[in-house]
Amino acid sequence: MKRINLGTGEMAVAQEPGVVLQTLGLGSCVAVIILEPSLRIVGMAHVALPDSSIDEDKARVLPGYFADTGLVRLMDLMFGQGRHGLSVLAKLVGGASVMDSKGTFNIGARNALAIKKILWKHRIAILGEDLGGNHSRSVSVDVCEGRVVVTGPNGVKHEI
Repeated sequence: MKRINLGTGEMAVAQEPGVVLQTLGLGSCVAVIILEPSLRIVGMAHVALPDSSIDEDKARVLPGYFADTGLVRLMDLMFGQGRHGLSVLAKLVGGASVMDSKGTFNIGARNALAIKKILWKHRIAILGEDLGGNHSRSVSVDVCEGRVVVTGPNGVKHEI
């Protein structure tokens, strides 16, 4: 089995059986997993911030760092410039408030909201999510099966 590990701001698309996309240690960041089951294609982006306008240079170099540039780029990588099929689904993981216990910045919640708005705009249904709270998580998705497994505190795993 081949594992592709994504760091902050990175994204990947895979269609080959035996490939697992994963990202570790999501705090306020959100992993966006886009699945097209009929084509068995999976994409994942590790989004750190909601809006690229704060650093347009970084958005050009690492579009996956921001929700607004990352999701559009991920969909382009998966489907080209054309419309995607109706069977496209999304799953979201992360968006916690790990180091912001007073909710001063609410980066996790702002990330989740920005991502949901973009997905809704592109008519992509959110099939599952594990968002919020105050703990970090990791997530992996098996390309062949489309199973999304979240690992939370103490190594406890569940599927969304």
